[in-house]
Amino acid sequence: MSLTPSASASLQPAKMKKDESFLGKLGGTLVRKKRAKEVSDLHEEGKNAINAPLLPSATEIHPEDTLLEENAERIMLDPTSRENPKFKDLVKVLIDWINSELEEERIIVKDLEEDCYDGQVLQKLFEKLSGRKLNVAEVTQSEIGQKQKLQTVLEAVNNTLRPHGWTLEWSVDSIHSKNLVAIVYLLVALAMHFQAPIRLPEHVTVQVVVVKKREGILQTAVVAKELTSTTEMMLGRFERDAFDTLLDHAPDKLNVVKTSLITFVNKHLNKLNLEVTELESQFADGVYLILLMGLLEDYFVPLYNFFLTPESFEQKVHNVAFAFELMQDGGLKKPKARPEDVVNLNLKSTLRVLYNLFTNYKNSD
Repeated sequence: MSLTPSASASLQPAKMKKDESFLGKLGGTLVRKKRAKEVSDLHEEGKNAINAPLLPSATEIHPEDTLLEENAERIMLDPTSRENPKFKDLVKVLIDWINSELEEERIIVKDLEEDCYDGQVLQKLFEKLSGRKLNVAEVTQSEIGQKQKLQTVLEAVNNTLRPHGWTLEWSVDSIHSKNLVAIVYLLVALAMHFQAPIRLPEHVTVQVVVVKKREGILQTAVVAKELTSTTEMMLGRFERDAFDTLLDHAPDKLNVVKTSLITFVNKHLNKLNLEVTELESQFADGVYLILLMGLLEDYFVPLYNFFLTPESFEQKVHNVAFAFELMQDGGLKKPKARPEDVVNLNLKSTLRVLYNLFTNYKNSD
């Protein structure tokens, strides 16, 4: 059937109206989707602004860095610090040192993060430096196996370093997650403790981004971490004394010293019906130190001057620092140990403090 020109003309506007109606609806849908996306983007931007108010713009947070459990935290090296010439020099010195120490093992380290996270290199390095053989599997591929190996290696390292005043800035999780700052902290501690024949760059400080989750919200902050200080201060850690010798080479004699100190402190603390069995832990909150000074100097210490049941780290440090002040008031020299070291269960620091009291008050009733 053929259409007349007039009929054809009458159908065309109807078709055009139909097309215009379709395009109009399509355009409206696109506009609504665009607006919805803009609202979504704005919401996301606002959420990020709330969750990460202190985050430097140069720092990139990966998705896995935000998948934290409640009260958990993750520490990341700021990219600008990674490119810091002093930091890069420190990393190079440590890599060269490891390769020199492990040359006979035919181990070559090129990247600290990739080569140290599984515990294999750290195991070999500690065994070489300490002369001890650790009971661990030689090669482990699974994450569980690697962490178990790291646990054994770090326990041995920590047991060696902790009595000498080192603050442990590393953990199994931080090393295994390839936290470069934690790895460098550990290697610097090992190099200094075992007096490695290397010169570490001075005053190496880096910026790290600390991401924490509190009540479901990510909180971020930038913190400065000092990896090395001056050569003089670093070499000062190598000064040896009688307690170093006891801790390293004569644990049997160390027990004799500890027994003598326990007998000494209990002689006085028993007057308050108190008794000490563990030197490291029972003096860590400072309470027994304060009470002991009062007994030795024959005065009562007002309870408002210290925390009788300290709960936080700061309260314990306050107590130990106050005990140190009482010692100085009694004519003793300022203790070499830091209050933080005693609170952190540093055995050598605690022994030094108590031995100082023993030598000055051993004849007191």
